[in-house]
Amino acid sequence: YFPGGRMELVDSEAAVERLLPLLGAFRARGLPVVHIQHIATKAGASFFLPASPGAQIHPKLAPLPGEDVLVKHFPSSFRGTGLDALLRSRGIESLVVAGMMTHMCVDTTVRAGFDLSWPMVVVGDACATRSLAFEGRSVEAGAVQAAYLAALDGTFAQVLPVASILDLIPA
Repeated sequence: YFPGGRMELVDSEAAVERLLPLLGAFRARGLPVVHIQHIATKAGASFFLPASPGAQIHPKLAPLPGEDVLVKHFPSSFRGTGLDALLRSRGIESLVVAGMMTHMCVDTTVRAGFDLSWPMVVVGDACATRSLAFEGRSVEAGAVQAAYLAALDGTFAQVLPVASILDLIPA
């Protein structure tokens, strides 16, 4: 998802940089952080291959001791990962979601979480996507990002920027 990768996203590095203060605030306040790592198991996959650099969690977001890392093989972070059970066993009441491929993994995870009754906030400025094409029409990444976040906001989640979420976290 990052420059030079097999599925480079627009502004992926900027999304990571915007997320860092929020991740730091969660850690400083002892709030739980769960990392989701995608490892491809589908025959013919060309990225997220096991033990490849592209499947590694970005170094700036590397898990700290005590932070959970769940491996997923599908776009949804809930499918086949035990995420729902983990969160419920810890008494978590709501989720803050950030990540890569807004139009795929973020969207799918948020909608699956909604189906499981999770209240969610999507960190809209700490997600990234890419341009898409459909029926011969090109849709630039900014339009894809805006459309997917707009579709999630209000029904499936609340979409907020990092600065607004930082204001909501108790000191």
